[in-house]
Amino acid sequence: MWGQGGVSALVVSLLLSTCTVAIEVPQDPKILQEMMQPPTIVKQSVKNYIVDPRDNILIECEAKGNPQPDFSWRRNGKFFNIGKDPRVSMRKRSGTLEISFRSGERPEDYEGEYQCFANNNLGVALSHKIQLHVSKAPLWPKEQPKPVSVTEGSPLVLPCNPPPGLPPPTTFWMSSTMTSIEQDQRVSMGLSGDLYFSHVLSRDAQTDYSCNARFLFTIQQKNPFTLRVHTTEGYNETSYNISAPSGGRAIPESTPSFLSPLGTESSKTVLRDQQLLLECIAAGRPTPTISWFKKGGELPENKATLENFNKTLRVSGVSEEDAGEYVCMATNRLGSIRHAISVQVKAAPYWLDKPTNLVLAPDENGRLVCRANGNPKPTIQWLVNGLPLNSSLPSHGRQLLGDTILFRSVQMGSSAVYQCNASNQHGYLLANAFLNVLDMPPRMLGPKNQVIKVIVNNRTFLDCPFFGSPLPELRWFKNGQGSGLDGGHYRVYINGTLEIKRTRAEDEGTYTCVANSILGTAENQVQLQVKEPTRIVRAPEHQSAVRGSTVRLDCKVKADPSLALSVSWSKDDAPLHLGWRFRKDEDSLTISDVQEGDEGTYTCTAWTSIDRDEASGRVTVLEQASLHPSVSSALPPERPDAPTDLELSDPAARSVRLTWIPGNDHRSPITEFLVQFEEDQWEPGVWRDLSSYPGDHNSVILQLSPFINYHFRVIAINGVGRSEPSLPSLPYKTSGAAPDVIPRGLRGWGSSKDNMEISWEPLSDLERNGPDLHYSVWWRRSDSSDDWTNVTTEASRYVVTNTPTYIPYDVKVQALNRFGHGPESNVVVGYSGEDVPDSPPTNLRVSKVDSTRVHLHWTPVDMSSVHGHFKEYKLYFWRESSLVPGLAVSQEKLTKGFYSTAAEPSAVLLDLVPFSHYHMYMVVANSRYEGPPSNTVRFSTKEGVPDAPQYFRVKRKGLDTLLLEWDKPEEPNGILIGYQLKYQAVNGSSRGGRPLLETFLPNVTDFTLRLPERAARYKLYLSARTQVGSGEVLAEDVALFTNEAYMDQVDIATQGWFIGLMCAMALLILILLIVCFIKRSRGGKYPGGGWIAAFTKRMVRDKKDLPLDPVDQKDQDGSFDYQNGHIRNENDNSSDEDNKPLQGSQTSLDGNVKESDDSLVDYNEGGDGQFNEDGSFIGQYTVRKDKDETEGNESSEATSPVNAIYSLA
Repeated sequence: MWGQGGVSALVVSLLLSTCTVAIEVPQDPKILQEMMQPPTIVKQSVKNYIVDPRDNILIECEAKGNPQPDFSWRRNGKFFNIGKDPRVSMRKRSGTLEISFRSGERPEDYEGEYQCFANNNLGVALSHKIQLHVSKAPLWPKEQPKPVSVTEGSPLVLPCNPPPGLPPPTTFWMSSTMTSIEQDQRVSMGLSGDLYFSHVLSRDAQTDYSCNARFLFTIQQKNPFTLRVHTTEGYNETSYNISAPSGGRAIPESTPSFLSPLGTESSKTVLRDQQLLLECIAAGRPTPTISWFKKGGELPENKATLENFNKTLRVSGVSEEDAGEYVCMATNRLGSIRHAISVQVKAAPYWLDKPTNLVLAPDENGRLVCRANGNPKPTIQWLVNGLPLNSSLPSHGRQLLGDTILFRSVQMGSSAVYQCNASNQHGYLLANAFLNVLDMPPRMLGPKNQVIKVIVNNRTFLDCPFFGSPLPELRWFKNGQGSGLDGGHYRVYINGTLEIKRTRAEDEGTYTCVANSILGTAENQVQLQVKEPTRIVRAPEHQSAVRGSTVRLDCKVKADPSLALSVSWSKDDAPLHLGWRFRKDEDSLTISDVQEGDEGTYTCTAWTSIDRDEASGRVTVLEQASLHPSVSSALPPERPDAPTDLELSDPAARSVRLTWIPGNDHRSPITEFLVQFEEDQWEPGVWRDLSSYPGDHNSVILQLSPFINYHFRVIAINGVGRSEPSLPSLPYKTSGAAPDVIPRGLRGWGSSKDNMEISWEPLSDLERNGPDLHYSVWWRRSDSSDDWTNVTTEASRYVVTNTPTYIPYDVKVQALNRFGHGPESNVVVGYSGEDVPDSPPTNLRVSKVDSTRVHLHWTPVDMSSVHGHFKEYKLYFWRESSLVPGLAVSQEKLTKGFYSTAAEPSAVLLDLVPFSHYHMYMVVANSRYEGPPSNTVRFSTKEGVPDAPQYFRVKRKGLDTLLLEWDKPEEPNGILIGYQLKYQAVNGSSRGGRPLLETFLPNVTDFTLRLPERAARYKLYLSARTQVGSGEVLAEDVALFTNEAYMDQVDIATQGWFIGLMCAMALLILILLIVCFIKRSRGGKYPGGGWIAAFTKRMVRDKKDLPLDPVDQKDQDGSFDYQNGHIRNENDNSSDEDNKPLQGSQTSLDGNVKESDDSLVDYNEGGDGQFNEDGSFIGQYTVRKDKDETEGNESSEATSPVNAIYSLA
């Protein structure tokens, strides 16, 4: 019995599966003009609309529809009567409101919530709600700030507190003389507008400080602060240092402390897709530096930027994965502090599946879907024509199922506009989508009677755009004949386009496309013309010419004579201007008085209206003629010679000038010089590329690395290739220096539970900059204020031992050599080793089990028990057995990982085998270990559709009979109830016919199929079935042939009729032999004895010499000349008398006339074999077939080999 929930689920599934594809209305002006359409909002003001109080108010609302929509407005949820307010007007053919003001009138009176309604007789569309605000710029409260007194070296915050405005103002600080306050790491403005000093210096009192607020239309200034700085000790003229920030005084230093935000932790909530701004401003002397990192990961890549001297972290386009704990660290040489900011990401509603307009024909089905997400999850409300769906009048065939509205068998008059509203506490979304029920007869949208010209052997597309509602069926015809073009080298697309896969000359003609529906028929014609391609059959060749000579470049073109041909020339991809030196004729281009500027690549382009071809040749200009002009004129360019005479000059610590003399370019200009180097300390004999320079340079300054003994060489490059390398230069050694590269790839990780391995990439040989390369490594716990621990090592790794399990550490590294220390790396957070988790997930359970998936739920572990980086919850599951009796299964354990930090985690396990018993348990895993297992859960999957049969074989038994064999599916996925066979002719006289169906019991694995007609090709589809439905399909193509073609493909020796015939002939021969031997033993006479011997020899020939089918050996009149052994041709001029054998001779089976073998000589009873015992001529016993008998072969008996034997006897 079906439960109530099962019935509902089945109904929903059936309804969704019967929804047809909505009609796409083409953007054709005529159709759009005639088609009735509900209103659609095309333009509206923004949701939060702030206007200038000095201007008139304009609230936009534009809509389209047919008929033209009417407009109305609601203000604060009530009807807004525009006609009663003289200041409000509405634009013609539009819903845009204009509110005008005179001097002294208050725009604030019109603040509120506005919503526009556009309606015609097909429905009502709504704008979103527009919140109208008038911009405000309130004055700063009048106050006279008292002078601010502070001790030098102390921190200071100057508050701004701008008056609230709409929109909020932007703030900046200036002096009373309108000079900007210079900001740096020590002095900067925070996000609130306050001005922060990490520590005050005496020079800060040299100016005053005024906060300015920039509103939308004005700037207001706060009364300035006067700063008085008290110094702890004076200075005298001898000790005063004007260049020092403190003038040479001793200012007390202090450890970092946070000015904003206060404390050690705070929280912040941000909405999805908005900007996240986090700020950390610290006090201290020296000025602290600020660094940021995110716990458990990296800062958002490509989205995070640091601003305001690293005090502000900006993350743009926030998404859910950006939530977490961000830590800012303030550091100076006295210490460091941290502040943790917990960031939560909420989300206003956003679309997952926005409803779109739906156009249906009468009696069709469709659906509107509205899916949105957010945090918290938004609520979905449907409206129709602006009214809640549940309060509107019921509509036949309309059903609301969650976030989907289903329409069944829509009728004219069902058109309406539906609104989907998705909302939560952070905002809302509103979308209009109309249902338009449309009936329109078929019509053609493209131009009439087009002429399409194409090139032979090319792929061709003939377009036939059409429209109608319901959607018409479209077919193509050629020259008004046939049953429709589709298949073979034709293909018809759903949009009406006909593809000809390879156009041939015989494809030329008139093509007609016909669109047909229940409302009528429309057609259009396309004239296809097939043309020959345009080809350059003699192309220009590469030539060398002496300056002042003449060059001729060939370009012979072959094209279709019915097309207009054009030929043009270009030089180096630029159009060639013809003149007295450049002359073009039909097949060539002639260049007279060749000059140096004529050198280049010449391209001949030939084109018609439908295709083109091009070919190129290069002309090289030589300075003078060779002694052998015939050779010189064809001399090709070559690779250049190697540069010579390398010299070094202008030595410096990290550079030197290299000069060389270029070699011969061999008729191809040098375009580039490549400088290479070899160093003899690390990899002697290995040449590396240093840099490349343009071909017109021969003296360059090389930028070098310290502490390298260099040798240089130069390679010239032209259009042909590279020269040989030059001879090496003299050695040049640069002086040493401290490393200037930070080791890359710094990381800290635990290889065991009580250590942390710090590793990095070692510097390359060219980055050492000097001897005795070492690395200085620092580390300390991130969650404490301990001092740094430091070691120096030559290796590229260091292991810190005796660490607690999985504790964050700050690590950094620095390279050093004999000449000094290099720069320090940035601080990287690493972790000590992980240990085995000691707690399992609990309360593992399943729900919503179907055939291939199951929903999982469990109670999570305490993250402190993971003892490492939480990687995933790993599920172990295996198939214990199948519910199908007797089916053996693999019990291999499978795993699936799920990452979830939710308080009530859940997941979905997919790709299960239906109708099976499963066992599973779960563990928690960190990066190295897995914890103890949870409780074991057992469940069974539901029955599903079966796999495909293991094989599907098709054998031919006769002209129209097939033997089908198959085996049961390897995975039945349920209890098999049988098999289903569908077959259909795919070409031939029944091409595209209705599929035929056969069903079989589950124990049937073969079937003899007799096809309804001898079509050229059949498609067969076989599938197994359970109670759930049919499973995966195996398909086979079967080609059937006519009688003659089929017989050529069949082994005749296996045919029953042939075996029976051979048995009958063997029996007949045996009887004849017995009769002959009996007569011989009695001394009797026997006619035709020689024929018997000849026939016996003939019958033992190989069976392949026998004709396969008497029907094949017919003349056009249906007769076969067995006496002559060949088909009689009606064009043969010989008479029947000419074909008769001579008297006294026997015609053999191969048609040759020879003397009779029938003689007593064969039996040792004759003399010379010409006479018998009584002296009579043996030929008198020769039996001859008369002409009349031979011509009687048209009967059914004459076509039988048995009858032929009787006639020969």
